[in-house]
Order: sequence, then structure tokens, then C-alpha cells
Amino acid sequence: MGITSAIVLFAVLWFLTMFIALPIGLRTQGDEGVVVPGTHAGSPTNLNMKRKALWVTAIAAVLWCIIAGVIFSGAITVADLDWFERMGPNGPADGTGG
Repeated sequence: MGITSAIVLFAVLWFLTMFIALPIGLRTQGDEGVVVPGTHAGSPTNLNMKRKALWVTAIAAVLWCIIAGVIFSGAITVADLDWFERMGPNGPADGTGG
């Protein structure tokens, strides 16, 4: 895995983790009963994005270490994921290159 692949893997994991973590612990203005005029009742009342981003970064880093370790160790390869046996020893069996 190259440096670009490692960065892309971390970015994908970070955003995936962020989208999962965003609704956790969310209190809306409608839940609190105090809706600021001009805002939606579903708007968050106290969203601490800095704290949430730090947690997400830590979780994504742990996940990245696990996945990168599996990739670097060779425990799982692309050939292991060839469930339909479309890859020959040098690539796809039909010679299309893709």
C-alpha cells in the first residue's frame, strides 16, 4: 500500500466514522423545548464538534491500524476476495484487463 492509498483509506474511515458518530448524543432544540426563532426544531442545541472530531479521529486511527496491518501482513489478499473465480494467475481470465 502506497502513501496515497493509506491517506485515502484513513479519509474514508474518518468520514464513515464521523457519519456514524454525528447522531450519537445529539440533543435538538425540539428535545430541549427552546427553539430559536428562524431555526428548525431539529437543529442541535449544543453540538461540540471539536470533541466529536477528536473521538472520531482516534477511532478512525485504531481502525486504520487494524486494516493496514491486515493489508501489510498479507493475511487477506485480492485473490482471497475472488469469490466467483474470475481472476486467473495473471489477472482476469477473459483478458479484458479490468
